[in-house]
Amino acid sequence: MFVTVTPNPSLDQTIALPHLVRGEVHRAGSVRVDPGGKGVNVARALASAGHRAVALMPSGATPGERLAALLEPTDVTTVAVPVAEATRVNITLVEPDGVTTKINEPGPRLSADEVEALFQRACALGAGATWLVSCGSLPPGVGDDFHAELTRRCRRPGLKVAIDTSDAPLHHAVAAAPDLVKPNHAELAELVGRPLGSLGDVLLAARELRARGIGAVLVSLGAGGALLVDRSGEYHARTPPITVLSTVGAGDSTLAGFLAAGGEGPDALRQAVAYGAAACRLPGSATPGPADIRIDDVELAPTPDVTLALTGDAA
Repeated sequence: MFVTVTPNPSLDQTIALPHLVRGEVHRAGSVRVDPGGKGVNVARALASAGHRAVALMPSGATPGERLAALLEPTDVTTVAVPVAEATRVNITLVEPDGVTTKINEPGPRLSADEVEALFQRACALGAGATWLVSCGSLPPGVGDDFHAELTRRCRRPGLKVAIDTSDAPLHHAVAAAPDLVKPNHAELAELVGRPLGSLGDVLLAARELRARGIGAVLVSLGAGGALLVDRSGEYHARTPPITVLSTVGAGDSTLAGFLAAGGEGPDALRQAVAYGAAACRLPGSATPGPADIRIDDVELAPTPDVTLALTGDAA
């Protein structure tokens, strides 16, 4: 069983525009609303692949109720911690060439009691899980050490902890030495405090994290695929160029694909990249299912080409 923790879930409203011009009135080509938040997206992708997935999240007011309603038809088991303020609504503007502009609300302010309730439910659910996956940004009222504290409090024999976050929460999480971290290119560069212009630079940074006690480092590289450093070795995988409809949730699908394939080694990396690419081919924050995955398109390099130049795009 996989348990995902999303401290700041959202309703994701995706609006397709023919062209985005600052200061102009626009007419939407289409609008869709999906359940959102990194952990929610990971749970949706895992459930679509036939795995048992439990999504734990705070839930407040009408947006929280609608988020739960949108998850009802899926195979995700939703566990909500009631909070006083409303769940956030995020807006994504997508242009025909795949350029994506996101506007994210800060989220509800959680009280100390609400945060403690989230910790307690996470640890209780983690007692019966194989992976505890804590993901995403933190709402007001939640300390930057949330993911790190969750790692420390819920860790037990037989349970692995994966963290996908950024900025100060990622710094704290690394100090707690989880079993897996999944930064993107930009997040890893910020974490180590230097530009990462080549695959070799990314590889060195990932090795540094492993040396700090982290079990595995999975780095999503946008169009450059993904890099894995774990106890089995060092690998790079990517797909040929694809037509991108939306990059929202692509990194979450990458993580889900990796976990669904066992969470370790080159085969899991290939599936991770296939899932990330599949998410990019779908609209909005739709999550891919087995029929969307094209694993044969993924090229795996057991010895990463350290001279490969990378752009700053991220997933």
